[in-house]
Amino acid sequence: MAVKLYNFLTRKKETFKSLRPEQVGFYACGPTVYNYVHIGNLRTYIFEDILKRTLEYNGYKVNQVVNITDVEDKIIRESQKAGKSISDFVKPYEKAFFDDLKKLNIEKAWKYPKATKHIKEMIKIISALLKKGLAYEADGSIYFDISKFKSYGKLSGLKNRELKAGARVDSDEYDKTSAEDFVLWKAAKKGEPSWKASFGKGRFTGRSFSEGRPGWHIECSAMSMKYLGETFDIHAGAIDLLFPHHENEIAQSEGATGKPFVKYFVEGEHLSVNGEKMSKSLGNIYSIRDLEAKNFDPFAF
Repeated sequence: MAVKLYNFLTRKKETFKSLRPEQVGFYACGPTVYNYVHIGNLRTYIFEDILKRTLEYNGYKVNQVVNITDVEDKIIRESQKAGKSISDFVKPYEKAFFDDLKKLNIEKAWKYPKATKHIKEMIKIISALLKKGLAYEADGSIYFDISKFKSYGKLSGLKNRELKAGARVDSDEYDKTSAEDFVLWKAAKKGEPSWKASFGKGRFTGRSFSEGRPGWHIECSAMSMKYLGETFDIHAGAIDLLFPHHENEIAQSEGATGKPFVKYFVEGEHLSVNGEKMSKSLGNIYSIRDLEAKNFDPFAF
């Protein structure tokens, strides 16, 4: 059977053709483990599971990679409030995520890489971007220069967004109404986890390393390309990741390799509650535990 997907790169429904015969490289943005995932998140994971099963039913071997984001602004903020290290803080939420997948009968992915275990791969990409002049240092942090990547905006479109030339943002999640230079590597701050990075002496800091931590966007590029190659078939996630997250993944990945990053971008829609999207920021979320407390079987969801 022909499998057809709506590809956000082209804004068209296309017949799926894998890059390699009977094999599919499939990356799905996983959880940021600072809280329990809610059923809006889980709707996306169910969608991805159905897509994976459909491909398998049609004879493909699917190598699915789902990342675990275990270092990021919100994790650092919440772990500090709890008075815990980030590794201790994220453990119960990571376990709960896998418990939820089991309750929903979602098939296991091929790989579940963690961001903190792939710092070396992130540094390698950032170094390539610096060498090509697509990234620059400011105040000890490193930013991607979106003005240097001519096809920036090809996934999400920039028609309704202001392109702020020279403006930059170091927050992992930021205003979706404007496009600014985004952070690849954050300068070390007191009380935050950090790693030593070798970016080349004298290139921008005059030192042989720049201690800090990765920005959120670079994490997914590093983990997806490590396991699936510099170009792979499918990238999935929730629709709200289209911009800036997936847009930035394309820019930094293609900027570093000079190759197409992903063939098909597929995104899951929001789950609505009383006419609004379900999100932690709106406070209208329900977890699997909430459903169980109301005597619903998670599998019914």
